[in-house]
Amino acid sequence: RWAEALREISSRLEEMPGEEGYPTYMATRLANFYERGGRVRCIGKDERYGSITIVSAISPPGGDFSEPVTQASMRIAGALWALDADLAHRRHFPAINWMRSFSLYIEYLHEWYTENIAEDWNVLRHELMLLLQKEEELSEIVQLVGIDAIPDSERIILEVARMIREEFLRQNAFSETDAFCPPEKQYWMLKAFLFYYKELEAMLKKGAPLEDVLNHPAKNELVQMKEMKTEGFCGRAEEIIGKFKMQIAK
Repeated sequence: RWAEALREISSRLEEMPGEEGYPTYMATRLANFYERGGRVRCIGKDERYGSITIVSAISPPGGDFSEPVTQASMRIAGALWALDADLAHRRHFPAINWMRSFSLYIEYLHEWYTENIAEDWNVLRHELMLLLQKEEELSEIVQLVGIDAIPDSERIILEVARMIREEFLRQNAFSETDAFCPPEKQYWMLKAFLFYYKELEAMLKKGAPLEDVLNHPAKNELVQMKEMKTEGFCGRAEEIIGKFKMQIAK
């Protein structure tokens, strides 16, 4: 609405229009607004520090992320949660597109996650993103040639990525356990899913039939992890991961 009002005022003033009628200085005005956020030293006798976080909501017409206001905001903002109508229609909530969303603060948070959660937090996060990116590429191929035309190793990627989407990324706001998930539980869930993927790969390399690989007995335990209580979750997750390690070592 602010951008539309700026466009209307610029039009009434008969200024030179830019892309889609927005004034050419819109990006500069928008940057001045976003730059109000940050860490500041408060005025006063005592040396106090505080921070201002700006969270803006942009509703591009038709969900078009290429329109000028969205593009200008994405160039300036340090993080983006890209809502996806397709995910919402599939009842996947929060409906945040993990491929479009981004954060420029990952490097700044690396030390905190390493010290407070686990040393391999960022490694697991990187592996997860690679797996989801691979799934998106394979999904386009499957739509063209069918799932039977791709190798068994890639079918495993699709299956594990589907489980991660449905059992890790999707949350149930009506569930007392799943509505909120602390970082520690997120870490152990992610670690278990990635170990599960490695075990399926190991089984396939040893010549196990694809049907047996996809119907692994530990599958139900992974599905139930999101509903497990936070108390004692670490120990339960270590047991599940320990089973995976034993299977891989055989």
